[in-house]
Amino acid sequence: MVVDDLPDLVPSAHQVLVEPIACGICGSDLHTVGHAHELVETAKAAGAAAFTANFDPDRDLVMGHEVSCRVLDIGENVNGISVDGQYVAMPFLETATGRHVPGYSNEYPGGYGSQMLLSPEALVPIPNGLDPLVAALTEPMAVGLHAVEESVIEPGRIALVAGAGPVGLAIIASLVNKGIDSIIASDFSPARRQLALAMGASEVIDPGNGSLADAWRAAGDGVRPPVIYDAVGVPGMIDALMQEAPERSQILVAGVCMPPDTIRPFIGIAKRLNLQFVLGWTPENFVRSLHELAEGRIDGSRLITGEVGLDGVPQAFADLADPGRHVKILVRPDL
Repeated sequence: MVVDDLPDLVPSAHQVLVEPIACGICGSDLHTVGHAHELVETAKAAGAAAFTANFDPDRDLVMGHEVSCRVLDIGENVNGISVDGQYVAMPFLETATGRHVPGYSNEYPGGYGSQMLLSPEALVPIPNGLDPLVAALTEPMAVGLHAVEESVIEPGRIALVAGAGPVGLAIIASLVNKGIDSIIASDFSPARRQLALAMGASEVIDPGNGSLADAWRAAGDGVRPPVIYDAVGVPGMIDALMQEAPERSQILVAGVCMPPDTIRPFIGIAKRLNLQFVLGWTPENFVRSLHELAEGRIDGSRLITGEVGLDGVPQAFADLADPGRHVKILVRPDL
C-alpha cells in the first residue's frame, strides 16, 4: 500500500465532487488486500460481475466506501445538493459507461483520499447535531440492520451472534432496536466482548471456553430454536456453526468469506437447518441506520477505536489484523 498524489477530479454532468470527512476501514477492504483476484472471479461466478466490472486487481485502486463527506462542487443538471453541505454517501457513481463503485473502481477513487466523485442520488444529508465522524458508520450499521431484517428473528427467540467485529456489533444494535431481549455474542477478544455488552448483548462468551449452543440452552426454554448470525467470515465457520446449532435453527451468514470453504450438507439435513446468506443493505436500510445514529438509538461512537490521516492508512490496515486492538478505524484526510 502506498500514499500518492493523483490529479484533481472534475465533476461531469450529474456528478458531485466531494471531500471525504471520514471513511471507515471495512472488513471487506481487509479481505480485498489479500484476496482481490478471488473477489473478482467469485463475483463473476455468482453472476454479480457488475460489482467488480471496473476493478482490475493488477492495477492501482483507491479503496474506501464507508464515507461521510463535504460537497466541493457540483456538475451540470444536479439539483438538491448544496455546496459545503455535509452528507453520508452510498458508494455509487453513474457514468456514461455504467455504474462504478468508488472504492472498487480503478477509474474513480474511493474514500481513502481527499476527493471523490459520486452520483447526487448517493448522498443523504447528515441530520443536524450528528457528528460526521459517527455518520461515517452508517454503511456498516446498515449491513447489520439488513442482516436482522432478512432473518426470522422475533421477540421471544434467542439471537446468537458469532463475531463481535463491526458487523457483529451492528447486528447486536439492530437486534436491540427490534426488541430482542436475549442476545448472546461470541468472540475471542475480551475487548470486543465488552463492547458487545455495551451495544446491548445480554451475555457474551469466549468461544475457547464455551459454546453458543450451551449458552442458548442455559438462557432459553430449549424448545424455540435460535437465530444464529455468522459475522466472522472465515473458512470453517459455517460448518462449525452448523455442527453446533440446535435443530431447526436459522444460520444467517453475514460474514464475507473470500476463499473456498467446505460444509457438510448432511449436518444441515439431519438438523433441518435454515442456512441463509445476505449481502450489503438496501437504500431504506441505509437511511434508517443514519437516523438511528442521529437519534441515539445506536451509539456509534463506541465502535470508533482509532483515527488516522492518509499517511496512516497502511499502518491502520496492519493494526486491524489484531482484533484485540481495534474495532473501527476512521480515515480522516484532514489529519
